Amino acid sequence: MTSTAETARLRVGLVQLRSGRDMDANIEIATALIREAARDGARYVQTPEVTHLMEMDRAVLFTKLKDEPLDPGLRAFQALAKELGIHLHVGSLAVRVSETKAANRGFLIGPDGEIAARYDKIHMFDVDLPGGESYRESNAYRPGERAVLGHADEFKLGMSICYDLRFPALYRALAESGASVLTAPSAFTRPTGEAHWHILLRARAIETGAYMLAAAQGGKHENGRETYGHSLVVDPWGRVIAEGGTEPGVILAELDMAEVEAARSRVPSLRNGRRFELADVPAGRLHVVGAAT
Repeated sequence: MTSTAETARLRVGLVQLRSGRDMDANIEIATALIREAARDGARYVQTPEVTHLMEMDRAVLFTKLKDEPLDPGLRAFQALAKELGIHLHVGSLAVRVSETKAANRGFLIGPDGEIAARYDKIHMFDVDLPGGESYRESNAYRPGERAVLGHADEFKLGMSICYDLRFPALYRALAESGASVLTAPSAFTRPTGEAHWHILLRARAIETGAYMLAAAQGGKHENGRETYGHSLVVDPWGRVIAEGGTEPGVILAELDMAEVEAARSRVPSLRNGRRFELADVPAGRLHVVGAAT
């Protein structure tokens, strides 16, 4: 009898977008590219962060947001996943969670059209960049508090969004909980993408022995923001096996569970990890535990 590692394979499609400020137009473009990925045999399709709305003006954003049950993009993508019979991972949608806050929420939709998993972006991108660009994601968005796992056929997926990529403890926890595929749908800025995008995705794959899938926004957007693109599929040994450019389109790849087993056998760091203590922990630091007294 063959093992799961010998038989489990998954054809995936990453949809690269250049979302603007018109929600209906963004949904239409994303839908066409999702259909293209499915026609090319993708069983799992991922879209980027802020799939159906790239809106930086907080006041305008809140005139367009809907509560999750009323969101037109979510309803359209659920119907599409059911029609195509695919696992559709909508990288994130902005959905209203209160009068003053939204959630940057990813959705994994099953082939039956039902929502199989939800993930709210945990880490908020609050930064002033050289050149005058400034982002305050926490002004509009409420951070999530829970790591989330989902499934696509035999593969267990760990969910994350964009800036989460800089916090390796999240991916370690997901991999230790059984994830063989880690996901990071994103809208990286061009300067940070040029400097760190490939390195971070390859590092997260190497550290966990997992596939990394990252559909991206790319190019100059209607609101003036410029994102890096280069949607990536990285294998568990850290090799880039599929990559996009900066234009919207579809990137396809084949995942093989045997590659996950092979990488984790060669470098068994998930099994070899040990608990440790750090003396004199500075106040307010996360992810460290002080020595017992």
